[in-house]
Amino acid sequence: MQTNRTFTMIKPDAVANGHIGGIIDQITKAGFKIVAMKYTSLSTEMAGKFYEVHAERPFYKDLVSFMSSGPIVAAILEKDNAIEDFRKLIGATDPQKAEAGTIRNLFAKSIDANAIHGSDSDENAQIEGNFFFNAFERA
Repeated sequence: MQTNRTFTMIKPDAVANGHIGGIIDQITKAGFKIVAMKYTSLSTEMAGKFYEVHAERPFYKDLVSFMSSGPIVAAILEKDNAIEDFRKLIGATDPQKAEAGTIRNLFAKSIDANAIHGSDSDENAQIEGNFFFNAFERA
């Protein structure tokens, strides 16, 4: 089931460094419509639940700690070919390997503090969007 929606989170590092506006500008200039958006914080428990798919991985505890370290901006975005286009827009996980002009190339500091999350599939976009937003919070 392919959709035209994806989910993103501006991570605590990018929020703390004042990059919310710049990142949202990149997103809207790339033709994405914001369907839902909120500025919020994740507790350790919520971050653990969101990333539970990675619970067995060695980086899980550090990821949960990082994602609960400060405010985030969660959003559902809409555009034709949303998943693939957004993954191209954000760039490689490692900002050193991210293509010039991508969000991670412009705003991320490291592979761990990589500024932004983007869903990797239609199924995960729906799960992740539902984690943060109910039906009444979506345009």
